[in-house]
Amino acid sequence: MTLLGDTMRKLLSTTVAAAALAFAAPALAGSVTIDLTHPIPTFHPTDGDPMTPDLSKPWLDSTPIPSFGQQAVFSISQFPTNQGHFDLGRIVLAEHHGTHLDTPGHYINNEGSMEAAGMAPGDRKLAHQLTSDDLIGPAVVIDISGRVQAELDGNGGVPSNDAAVTDFSNGSGNVVGADDIDAVADRVADGVFLVLNLGWSDFYFQGADFVNDPYINGWNHPGMNRAAVDRLIEIMEEKGVRIAGIIADNIGIESGQSAIGDDDKWSNSWHAHVRLLQRGILFVENATNLGQVAMAGDCTIVVGAPKHVRGTGGPSRVMAICSG
Repeated sequence: MTLLGDTMRKLLSTTVAAAALAFAAPALAGSVTIDLTHPIPTFHPTDGDPMTPDLSKPWLDSTPIPSFGQQAVFSISQFPTNQGHFDLGRIVLAEHHGTHLDTPGHYINNEGSMEAAGMAPGDRKLAHQLTSDDLIGPAVVIDISGRVQAELDGNGGVPSNDAAVTDFSNGSGNVVGADDIDAVADRVADGVFLVLNLGWSDFYFQGADFVNDPYINGWNHPGMNRAAVDRLIEIMEEKGVRIAGIIADNIGIESGQSAIGDDDKWSNSWHAHVRLLQRGILFVENATNLGQVAMAGDCTIVVGAPKHVRGTGGPSRVMAICSG
């Protein structure tokens, strides 16, 4: 590189950077960033087994959380220099742990649940195939937290796994139903993220017995009922659009009743996963701070998803950038 050429390169680089900042400044001026991500608790490895957590040895104030996989294992090694050392961590982490993304490839439909409008399993994007456009989009909020809280207030503000005490069944008014989808139908468009504020994240760190803790609540928790999922699909087909994804502050987008299905064999379970993932729609589960998104102005969702090859999802740092 000649001196003149090097000078020109530096000038061009500086000009491009300045132009980028000038372009971004109006969009970011006055904006508020909301973190929608729970921290992931970590535990020392079990003696003699670096892949298994020792729950009696948490890092800092870690407590177990509801999860479809084991709790996260974290170990530290050190790389010394004459001035100190680097801490280097190693983590063993389930894909669908904590606040995380479900890719379209997370659920594989059998012949009976595959629909004409669905993508063949081999055509559904996995983690490394998602583009930045797939992971960014405007937020459309459905906020039923007031209805959920009113139901909880009848039991001292806490959930019961007995639907006769706190009712989050599909037939109740305490889940996202078809009417809630109709209320935002005019905003259902290509590339938007449907944000479901259920007010449920308060129970996230209150137990980790999975089925019996307040968050899972014996599969008696709010979310989308079957009619809401079906109505969303109808609206997308009527308008010829596809939303980018759905974000919820529960374990799996659906209501507990829709998740667990009809019996202990998971018959007719996970209705949203079965019908929506085959359409290329992403899910973000176990989100938090969605009430702040509901109260903010226009928001853009950014999902910081891992890009590991063959990944079906992954723990993600999820944010909303909202106008003031």
